[in-house]
Amino acid sequence: METLQTLAQCFLQSLSPDPKPRREAEAYLLDAAKQPDFAIAVLRLVAEPSVDDQIRVAAAVNFKNHLRSHWSTDNKNSSDEIPESVKDQIKALIVPLMLSSHTRIQSQLSEALAVISKHDFPKLWPSLLPELVASLQQATNYVSINGILGTANTIFKKFRYEYKSNDLFLDLKYCLDNFAQPLLKMFLQTASLIEATVDANGNAATLCPLFESQRLCCRIFYSLNFQELPEFFEDHMREWMTEFLRYLKKVYRVLEEGGGDGQSLVDGLRAAVCENISLYMEKNEEEFDVYLNEFASAVAELLIITSVFPSRERLTVTAIKFLTTVSTSVRHNLFANIVQQICQRIVIPNVRLREEDEELFEMNYVEFIQRDMEGSDLDTRRRIACELLKGIATNYKDQVISVVGLEISNLLGAYAANPSVNWKDKDCAIYLVVSLASKKDGSISTDLVDVGSFFISNIVPELQNADVNGSPMLKAGSLKFFTVFRNQIPKNVAIALMPDLIRFLTAESNVVHSYAASCIEKLLLVKDEGGRARYNSQDIDQFLPMLMTNLFESLSSPESEENPYIMKCIVRVLGVANISNGVAGACIRGLTLILSRVCTNPKNPIFNHYLFEAMAGLVKRACEKDPSLISEFEKSLFPIIQTILRDVPDFWPYAFQLLAQLVELSQQTINQNYMQVFELLLLPDTWKTPANVPALVRLLQAFLKKAPHELNREGRLSQVLGIFNRLVSVSSSVDLGFYVLNTVTENLGYDVISPYVSHIWNALFTRLQSHRSVKFVKSLIVFMSLFLIKHGSQTLVDSVNAVQPNLFVSILEHCWIPNLMLIAGRVELKLTSVASTRLLCESPVLLDASGAILCGKLLNSIVILLSREEQDRVVEEAELPEIGENVGYTATFVHLHNAGRRDEDPISEVNNPKEFFVKSLATLASQSPGKYPRIIQESLEPANQAALLGLCNTFNCSIV
Repeated sequence: METLQTLAQCFLQSLSPDPKPRREAEAYLLDAAKQPDFAIAVLRLVAEPSVDDQIRVAAAVNFKNHLRSHWSTDNKNSSDEIPESVKDQIKALIVPLMLSSHTRIQSQLSEALAVISKHDFPKLWPSLLPELVASLQQATNYVSINGILGTANTIFKKFRYEYKSNDLFLDLKYCLDNFAQPLLKMFLQTASLIEATVDANGNAATLCPLFESQRLCCRIFYSLNFQELPEFFEDHMREWMTEFLRYLKKVYRVLEEGGGDGQSLVDGLRAAVCENISLYMEKNEEEFDVYLNEFASAVAELLIITSVFPSRERLTVTAIKFLTTVSTSVRHNLFANIVQQICQRIVIPNVRLREEDEELFEMNYVEFIQRDMEGSDLDTRRRIACELLKGIATNYKDQVISVVGLEISNLLGAYAANPSVNWKDKDCAIYLVVSLASKKDGSISTDLVDVGSFFISNIVPELQNADVNGSPMLKAGSLKFFTVFRNQIPKNVAIALMPDLIRFLTAESNVVHSYAASCIEKLLLVKDEGGRARYNSQDIDQFLPMLMTNLFESLSSPESEENPYIMKCIVRVLGVANISNGVAGACIRGLTLILSRVCTNPKNPIFNHYLFEAMAGLVKRACEKDPSLISEFEKSLFPIIQTILRDVPDFWPYAFQLLAQLVELSQQTINQNYMQVFELLLLPDTWKTPANVPALVRLLQAFLKKAPHELNREGRLSQVLGIFNRLVSVSSSVDLGFYVLNTVTENLGYDVISPYVSHIWNALFTRLQSHRSVKFVKSLIVFMSLFLIKHGSQTLVDSVNAVQPNLFVSILEHCWIPNLMLIAGRVELKLTSVASTRLLCESPVLLDASGAILCGKLLNSIVILLSREEQDRVVEEAELPEIGENVGYTATFVHLHNAGRRDEDPISEVNNPKEFFVKSLATLASQSPGKYPRIIQESLEPANQAALLGLCNTFNCSIV
């Protein structure tokens, strides 16, 4: 292995501001990392006191990262994994080295130790915990003590988030047996030191590591108690709770009066205590009950003090969470007589806007909206304070309504007395109404105020204010109120305010124009009874030109160039409005301009998804209304699509879906541009990226449907079936393989596909034999049904039996019949039931006397399939599904709702599959009197006999 001097020089160069030596050093280290003893060499460099500190820290960071990627790999035989002999050396060296190092190195080695423990502790590293305990007992300074406790805290965290299992509880018991007693001893020892230091007027430098030690002890307490109350902690609860209560009640002036790090350390310990007592309230309420009164009182008093300090956010939030937990417990009576004090002294001070809220509003609109509108603010003062009121209202609703209603009235009165100075009072009132609202019968409502009159009196004046830039936070709160209570605002009132909402799209504040866009978008989603949309194209067509102009203009605002709320509003409007040629032209130009810019740096996946959704929606709505626009759209979109296919692989799934949409909409003759893409589509390399495959299948289906004759040229059908074969052989893409095969079957005659039919059956039955998943079997039944409908039952039977004599009967008996009732989806159910009916009534295999048993089984499955309730099998797709924060480009495919392929009915001549079934059966029964009543009697269960009789009565048919 390399000498320490060489490694030291290399790590020094890796810190160089000059790119050339830095890259050379990084490349060297990357190559050296392949050697089996690399980790030991780096660890020895970290341990060498003669080496410069910055080099040792860089080496410690490298060591930690090396362990993350090489300690355990998926392939145990991989040369990338650190050898067991080296692992043993590392385990022997790391703990003493960590404890003897200074803080910066110690923190890196502690994280490295946590990486090892994640994989090996405790079973493969039984010496770790005894070594930590021995070191804890021997440690003479709090740098080492806190290093040990920090490491223990990290390795015990798994008890907070792993699922309960026997192995987990065995590990927990092992940790409790070895660490619970030393932990308590250290906690009490440090508590005594704190008290002695405070009594002796000790300085902050002495107290700080002691408070950090207690905080770490509290976090370990939380981990070890998370799953259940251990016997040791139950036996020693008083010792823990006595100290917990002390830290909540006592003032440590030497640390707190100076603020800064001292205050932060004290508050960190108190927050950890609040989390511990919240845990006990949630999981061990009976055992904790004796301490509850004192803790509730101490936390409430602490909150009254901390609420006025912006910097004490975490403590405030955790303390309020504890009171919220108490408010919904059996001891909720603690709040019975103090609702007003809680509201006035804790809730209102924490709901009022603070300076940091205003800064966030101005400086980071995305985070502000995520907190305020999207509900990620559960751990902020404003939201958690309202959650406390909701908790109290669980048992004291009338009191809460009365007290909060009075506070809202007082706040609005203060605003009315001096609007320019007291605007935060009105904001607070609006926030209380919105945050304390609840969902009833599918819409948001509140008992605090009459929504209609509150809206007219307090919200409409803000919305109709001519100055869209004045009091922006108040405007944002008013827009949020409109959005939240949109179902309760009468349609005529909302329509009258639409011009004002459109005006706010031009506001300078990113939050304000985002909220205006969100309000418009959510209004267009409102549905009345029966699921009928409240707002239609006629309602917004009068505003459409100005609305679209302002939406696109808002996308030119600083930092709003990729505003997802604006783009989502564009998508929604395009999905509702009547798109005139003029609007369509302006929109496609605006969208392609934005896409051209975004292609240079695709950094906002949610915005980009809605951008493509807007393009797909525009193509869909405009071209369906006026087919003459197709050529204009092609001219606008083809250059940018070609750019994407050449330079922006992140956008390939979207480009392929747009192309599929254009192919389907195009006129009879497909132009050469499309055919170039078709040739690209058939290349194996195009299909290598999994995220592209669903979109490629969608595009291939469009080509197969639009230009099936092209498959007869240059061996293309063979290439397409090769794609089908690859897709159907992999579990994750089985359904996609069948989409391709079904489209080929739908659009090509038997004379074209007959040379390949044997290959198709072989591929499918081989897959059926090796990997019989439910998804595959259902897809196979749908395909065979389609094949029967297109080419006849005899062709189906003969082609299957050509693979192996009598194979069809085996497939029918062991695959088709037992799984037919699992089919779901309107078109799929109709297709398979009609195909099964035809098979029953046409196939000699089933008409022959020897096939009576099989005939009865198939009859039974068809009856079950057709008699199921509609809601059991039909799931409506959401209207433009929400796109989550985890949308990415390469990990998964993201479907464009507006570019989706419509299900086409291959048997549109059959109106009702139930009627087709009973009438076909009645015709057959009339030809063989007595046969089918016997089969029904012998093969169908009583419930299915009744269902069949009901179907016959419905359509006035008889099979007797």
